Amino acid sequence: MTPEPAALRGRDPELELLGERLRNTRDYLGMSQQHVSDMTGIPRSAVSDIERGSRRVDSLELKKLARLYMRPVSYFLAKEEEADLGEHALAGLPRALVGLTDGDWDEVLSFAEFLKFRRAGEQEQEQEQERGE
Repeated sequence: MTPEPAALRGRDPELELLGERLRNTRDYLGMSQQHVSDMTGIPRSAVSDIERGSRRVDSLELKKLARLYMRPVSYFLAKEEEADLGEHALAGLPRALVGLTDGDWDEVLSFAEFLKFRRAGEQEQEQEQERGE
């Protein structure tokens, strides 16, 4: 019995989810597929195929992509569709913070506080809207 071609078997949902995460992260960072190719050595056509979920990504390619995107590999491999980057980012945080100056640290802390207070304000507004105020 001859194995069924991949095109006839349908798409692998895990490959599609991985590709979607990689594409969304690349888009968020404002990188083109060509830039990713230039920085990682992965052919641009392969980047496109990976993002479409039509090509498997090998472990070394994923490691290069994760490093370029400044995300831990575990974020891209999480099975949940709505993976929380925050949970996975903690693993990559020490690497991202290497080499920061004292001034950089102050900015990082200030930005973290800003995000926390902004989110608290958003939650307060949502609660007010629910109460009809």
